[in-house]
Amino acid sequence: MNNMKYSICFISFIFLFLMSMINFFFMMYFIMNNMVILLEWEIISFNSMTIIMSILLDWMSLLFMMFVFLISSVVIYYSKSYMSSELNLMRFIILVLLFVFSMMLLIISPNIISILLGWDGLGLVSYCLVIYYQNLKSYNAGMLTALSNRIGDVFILMVISWMMNYGSWNYIFYLEFMSNDWEMIMISSLIIMAAMTKSAQIPFSSWLPAAMAAPTPVSALVHSSTLVTAGVYLLIRFNMLLIDMFFLKLLLMLSGLTMFMAGISANYEFDLKKIIALSTLSQLGLMMSILSMGLPNLAFFHLLTHAMFKALLFMCAGVIIHMMNDMQDIRFMGGISLYVPLTSLCLNISNMALCGIPFLAGFYSKDLILEMVSFSELNLSIFFLYYISTGLTMFYSLRLMMYLMVDDYNLMSIYNLYDEDYTMLKSMFTLLFMSIISGSFLSWFIFSYPYMIYLPFNLKMMVIYVSLLGGLMGYLISNMKIYSINKFILTYNLSNFLCLMWFMPNLSTYGLSYYFLNFSQNLLKNIDLGWSELYSGFGMTKILKKYSVFYMIYQVNIFKIYLFSFIIWMMMILFMLLLFSN
Repeated sequence: MNNMKYSICFISFIFLFLMSMINFFFMMYFIMNNMVILLEWEIISFNSMTIIMSILLDWMSLLFMMFVFLISSVVIYYSKSYMSSELNLMRFIILVLLFVFSMMLLIISPNIISILLGWDGLGLVSYCLVIYYQNLKSYNAGMLTALSNRIGDVFILMVISWMMNYGSWNYIFYLEFMSNDWEMIMISSLIIMAAMTKSAQIPFSSWLPAAMAAPTPVSALVHSSTLVTAGVYLLIRFNMLLIDMFFLKLLLMLSGLTMFMAGISANYEFDLKKIIALSTLSQLGLMMSILSMGLPNLAFFHLLTHAMFKALLFMCAGVIIHMMNDMQDIRFMGGISLYVPLTSLCLNISNMALCGIPFLAGFYSKDLILEMVSFSELNLSIFFLYYISTGLTMFYSLRLMMYLMVDDYNLMSIYNLYDEDYTMLKSMFTLLFMSIISGSFLSWFIFSYPYMIYLPFNLKMMVIYVSLLGGLMGYLISNMKIYSINKFILTYNLSNFLCLMWFMPNLSTYGLSYYFLNFSQNLLKNIDLGWSELYSGFGMTKILKKYSVFYMIYQVNIFKIYLFSFIIWMMMILFMLLLFSN
């Protein structure tokens, strides 16, 4: 049975890896020849109604598919070892493959109906994966994830109904010449709101850290290239419609605040996976905000480079959690670089790529984004949000490194740390290679000519200034231990506000659901189980029961009762006779 499980893992890995390579060569061919292919397959034709499946193949969809296939193949290979003690490994692999298939449907669709299928598929399968470990925390997280994403599904359904005005659901035909149409403005607004739910922007941010209840390989897949990037990808496809919209300026502000809020919350968090999840939220804010400025290629570039090092970060976190007897609190870790050097190497390089250290993957996209922000005509608040968030990324990354690598080991006196799981290491080293080289080779593919951005010296060096300042703060805070300085610098309420994602879970989930659930409980208690019950179901039952007990006495075959009844009848007849004789 075990061999069968592992062979399915291996077959899935080989298939996905081969698909990734095929997509890569096709993408090179498409870029070189500047090709786009639109395939239409008529599924059914009935009178004037036709149902058509459309597929759009261009360099962007092929490149994104290559990355999704590569990361999912590596994640499945990693799961072979990580989930080795899992009884239902087959179910897990099938769910991951369904997840990847849903993402493929979303990527290649120029049709809003097939986009809904992929979009809804992602939501449904992500719910199944978040509740994979069956406990109360997972169920709550799964419900929060599913319901938050359900809002986005409703917006997509509304887009489908609005697009019936045009006679076809192939949005790709309307992008250029209908951009000033009032209906298209409505459709664009709905698309932006749908993308905000999937990519967890304020006020829909609380589901993303909660989704950490899923197994770590799933987190690596979800947070790198599938679920959370679906919203960003949708906006990249619809970008022509969105330029010069007022709603886009609002999105710029909200995504900037998301980036800032996630950066602050990550500095207060002690759960290893949640810190990495909040860094994903911060990077999603960066992608959405650069999209709002009208630079879709740059957002796509950062989306792909981010996918590589974020998947690697989660895999390293998975190895560390495994070794620590399923402990996720970073305060119990420390000095692991002495015992697990290869995993520590992968973790540090992916962390540095996240910070944008020169010549790693993150540097090429992040530096270009920040220079374009400095170059654009934005106000000071957006400028500060970008640069402070960049500093905060360095802040929490260095804090994480200090807690994991430098501090003393705090868990057990007798411990067993090992770095010899070659299945996990092979998959991690594949992504390590990509985290180092993907930035440079993507910049050659996506941008046919180099950007030359002329800025004053201090503005050009601003990224280095904020990164150094953020790194210094991270070093000092991790040495002083942040929970001790809270008592001196911050009041309890303010630190709670910063720590709990600006009370986002309370506002968007408990705040909304608590009062309604409380009201419905009172209705149940006082109406359904109260007066209405007394005068309908329960009251009727009581009366009928009373009468049935009375009739049952007659139905029990007791001679005394029959004799007593006979005497009563005889007395009644005698009484009647006497009455009428008079």
